[in-house]
Amino acid sequence: MRSLRNWVIITLIAIFTVACNPAIPSQSTAPIANSPQTTEVKPTVASKVVALTSLSADIIYRLDKTKLVGIPGSRLLRENAEISKITQVSEGQTPPNLEKIIALKPDLVIGATGFHDQVLEKLKGLGIRTMTSSITSWKSLEELTKEIATEIKAEPTALIKSYQSLIAQKATKPDSTLVLVSSQPILAPNKNSWAGDLLTQFQINNAAAELQGQSPQRGYITLSAEKVLEANPKVLILVDMGDGAINKLKEAPFWNKLDAVTSDRVYTFDYYGLVNPGSIEAISKACSKLQSLVS
Repeated sequence: MRSLRNWVIITLIAIFTVACNPAIPSQSTAPIANSPQTTEVKPTVASKVVALTSLSADIIYRLDKTKLVGIPGSRLLRENAEISKITQVSEGQTPPNLEKIIALKPDLVIGATGFHDQVLEKLKGLGIRTMTSSITSWKSLEELTKEIATEIKAEPTALIKSYQSLIAQKATKPDSTLVLVSSQPILAPNKNSWAGDLLTQFQINNAAAELQGQSPQRGYITLSAEKVLEANPKVLILVDMGDGAINKLKEAPFWNKLDAVTSDRVYTFDYYGLVNPGSIEAISKACSKLQSLVS
């Protein structure tokens, strides 16, 4: 059971933090009635969009809520009473309901690279345009926002400006910092992940930034207890995955030997916002906590 649980943790990270930039929407060709030729039909604006990720849904809602007709089932979206009224087409890690999506008659469906490939391929076969994305850096968040804004003919400037306000404060005397997202194996983000890039935005000295090694997921490395002791960070950030991993780390033989522990500079962050961006609100909360570390 332990190995199964660890695999689930790694899979969650893989789903939401794979290295990819927003992809160009796929356009299927559709025949025009009474015409012997097949002509590509591209709408000038996407007016009915189904988002299969909570972050994409949140971005669309903030840009133009009238364009969002379908959302994934997510606790992050349920926190917003208005968004939660929109039709849900999926729940948790289960595949989206194809019939529900089709019934909404969308002209664009946005999903996550890798996780939604099969359902998006089926939708493309039905002539519905699709778009894929994953967020592994601050730049890719801004690019996704601009891409969505272009599709729904919205103005992204104000929203992107609000992003910048979240990372305005930088570390002036950055201490060595290590982020641990699991206990077995011990996983830490390097600079090629959303979490790692977020630390970079605050000029926080990520002890694992340049480390490379064997890991099931690009952007994360597996650390041995010896490596953790060797890094011996001044600041330690633990990610609450809800699986008891934090308690297991605190029971490890190396725990009390770390400078961050002896100086009481250990902080707990939610999975959403730091590892999986999740929503703009989740990102904002993570940034607020990071700001408190550098101020």
